Amino acid sequence: MPTTTADIVVCGAGIAGIAAAYHLAVRHRAGRILLADPHPPLTVTSDKSTECYRNWWPGPGPAMVRLMNRSIDIMEALARESGNVFHLNRRGYLFATADPVRIDTFRRAAEEAASLGAGPLRQHTGQSGEPAYIPASPHGFESPLTGADLITDPALIRRHFPYLTPDTIGVLHVRRAGWFSAQQYGMYMLEQARQHGVELVSGQVSGVAVRGGRVQAVNIARRGQVETVTTNVLVVAAGPFLKQAGQLLDLDLPVFSELHIKVSFNDHLGVVPRHAPLLIWTDPVYLPWSEDERAFLAESEETRYMLEPFPPGVHTRPEGEGASTAILILWTYDTRPVEPTFPIQIDPDYPEIALRGLARMLPGLAAYFGKAPRPYVDGGYYTKTRENRPLIGPLPVDGAYVIGALSGFGLMASSAAGELLAAHVVGTDLPDYAPAFLLSRYEDPAYQALLENWGDSGQL
Repeated sequence: MPTTTADIVVCGAGIAGIAAAYHLAVRHRAGRILLADPHPPLTVTSDKSTECYRNWWPGPGPAMVRLMNRSIDIMEALARESGNVFHLNRRGYLFATADPVRIDTFRRAAEEAASLGAGPLRQHTGQSGEPAYIPASPHGFESPLTGADLITDPALIRRHFPYLTPDTIGVLHVRRAGWFSAQQYGMYMLEQARQHGVELVSGQVSGVAVRGGRVQAVNIARRGQVETVTTNVLVVAAGPFLKQAGQLLDLDLPVFSELHIKVSFNDHLGVVPRHAPLLIWTDPVYLPWSEDERAFLAESEETRYMLEPFPPGVHTRPEGEGASTAILILWTYDTRPVEPTFPIQIDPDYPEIALRGLARMLPGLAAYFGKAPRPYVDGGYYTKTRENRPLIGPLPVDGAYVIGALSGFGLMASSAAGELLAAHVVGTDLPDYAPAFLLSRYEDPAYQALLENWGDSGQL
């Protein structure tokens, strides 16, 4: 059995593992670092994302907002440093509703976000003396605007968002938000990390030797043999395989997974403008069917669910640069925990369900019913904790650390999560939000009590 040594082994070359390796190598010069994964970098779940970011998160407490603000700070610095090679924009998230009750929900959410550090609320009702609404630039990320704009002035909604359903009565435009190219973002950090000595190993961490309660070595299976790497530091960044990786350390990490599917197709009719922000419908949806279609769906128990109300949260955005007409559609309406398996099993009805659900917000999409361009469908997993906050920091085995349970926010959180993980490993000062993401939080009776009444998780 071949043997070698390393200062640090990172298990997993998704965005979490790459960000951890980047901060350890580039920012801390932490010695010889092996980044091990049997799959090519960023190909299991990281490339299945909406590729969006936001500093808009609910409480309790400001930890998630502070983590995201820090992550966006780092992303913007990397965009400036790289000439914005990963196409970071600042178009924002636009939450839309046709329900008068939800206007107050928008307002309360914006006030809470402001109190947690996401930025101020600006209201636009059509009354004199209110601040002017400033549309987001479709390009670039430099903007002084943070917080959110709550628009209930019908004329203002129609002027700036004429493509929304006419019964839209309110929109909430979250401003420190947008999207970027996940692949180019991750590869930029990986290239920087490799220039600083990180070695990418095409192999699977298959075992961990622990003696005296401390990591002593890691086994990596590759090329038909197992290599033993003597090391005292293991970073578990295994994405959807986080629970299995924890078992190598005899730990039962408190995580589960949900299937997450993404549809892309060419919107050649231009229903979604190329300058649009991320568009999110916040009301429950009944799918629009003809009477004949409804009768057919009602005949079978397997299809009858398509006549029932679907949850809020269907969303879309333009995808691609230049002459691209592609849009992405995402709607995680089935949140039952599942065991991660590959290849992903995708419901063949999902593209049509997602399209019809989105047509509630964007009626022009009805032109595609039954004749949409052939979609591209892929998916991954949201691996998450009960309260949908990540695990970042030391594990009960000395020398073992975790960066995971990044759910549907892995890309946007990865920069700050990697920075925080590296600070734990090298022993530098920790930010004030660090305790919120420790595994040991579950040992606190007060935290356990808080979990019993946990509110909005912030998940779209």
